[in-house]
Amino acid sequence: MALEYLKKASLTSTSNAGDVHDTVIAILNDIEAGGDTAALEYAAKFDRYEGNVLLTSAEIEAACALVPEKLKADIRFAHDNVRRFAEMQKSTVANVEHEVVPGMIAGQKAIPVDAAGCYVPGGRYSHIASAIMTVTTAKVAGCRHITACSPPRPDVGVNPAIVYAAHICGADQILAMGGVQGVAAMTFGLFGLPRANILVGPGNQFVAEAKRILFGRVGIDMIAGPTDSLILADSSADPHIVATDLVSQAEHGYNSPVWLVTDDRALAEDVMARVPGLIADLPEVNAENAAAAWRDYAEVILCADREEMAATSDAYAPEHLTVQAADLDWWLGRLTCYGSLFLGEETTVAYGDKAAGTNHVLPTSGAARYTGGLSVHKYMKIVTWQRATREGAKSIAEATARISRLEGMEGHARAADVRLAKYFPDETFDLTANG
Repeated sequence: MALEYLKKASLTSTSNAGDVHDTVIAILNDIEAGGDTAALEYAAKFDRYEGNVLLTSAEIEAACALVPEKLKADIRFAHDNVRRFAEMQKSTVANVEHEVVPGMIAGQKAIPVDAAGCYVPGGRYSHIASAIMTVTTAKVAGCRHITACSPPRPDVGVNPAIVYAAHICGADQILAMGGVQGVAAMTFGLFGLPRANILVGPGNQFVAEAKRILFGRVGIDMIAGPTDSLILADSSADPHIVATDLVSQAEHGYNSPVWLVTDDRALAEDVMARVPGLIADLPEVNAENAAAAWRDYAEVILCADREEMAATSDAYAPEHLTVQAADLDWWLGRLTCYGSLFLGEETTVAYGDKAAGTNHVLPTSGAARYTGGLSVHKYMKIVTWQRATREGAKSIAEATARISRLEGMEGHARAADVRLAKYFPDETFDLTANG
């Protein structure tokens, strides 16, 4: 049957994005030209903060002392899980070499980037977990220098728990600066920082646009839009848990889409009935975000069967994908497009967001069709190398010369010719394009 929308979104994640490009590029140009002074002026304007922007050891120690011991233990627990998972990921990348033909050896080498800039949001919510996710993976990857950057609160500075998390996870410097000016400071190497080779971490639309504009001059993890989540649920699902999980992700922001895809009409209607009450029970700011997201961006889709459910999910390519349905192994084998997958009601996106070990910096806005999320691999360059004996390169040189001439690239052909002439002066080779 055709998909039936029991609830259809009235807006998309880009409906109210606005044109921030001109604003962002003007700020970037000002800061690149004006350096530290310009960055500080924007920090005073937007962050409303005039304190020390590069935290000293004493300031880090003082901030850490403000964090309750129980929260410190939770942060260390999450850090340990993320670190171990990142170490497992790194073990899947090996330096290798292979003899392509006798005497010609080609190899692969994984080299971490030198300097990483990790942006940690601190506006609406203080994203302690983002410090853990970004800094830990950079450290495990082997980056020589890691800067953690987070918006300070006026007259307060960076949230102490963010400082503590960034510090224990391995940040070399902590920059108290938000938005475009923070991204620019890491990219341009202001305040004595090394120029970042890669920028990672979530942020608002201005941070995302700054990363988009700077991409090429600096590497980025991805261009992220509003966070999104999809739940696949059948008649075996608990409607209260499904509704709670949808609301938990809708609170991210007013434009954070949440989607329910099911083959059970009764479940869908039950979940839709429960959501408003669960939203109303949240603290005010959370409820405002979740209510707007549910009203304008949420969708509930009724499918004929689980195959149609899976196909619908792959078409949406959600950042977070939860399965609360029978036969979890079938879903694991069938689904192909998602940032991170949560199988069964025993786990939830919130676990992945905070402490389970998998990374929460994930592709949004359908980007999961072609990429995964942040991992140690994002910080590593997979480069190749080769070496050869003269005899081993002979057949490579002959093929190179002929292919190059067929392409019309005579200079390439002659680079092979001169070697054959030098190493095998007594041999004749047919190096013409037409044989």
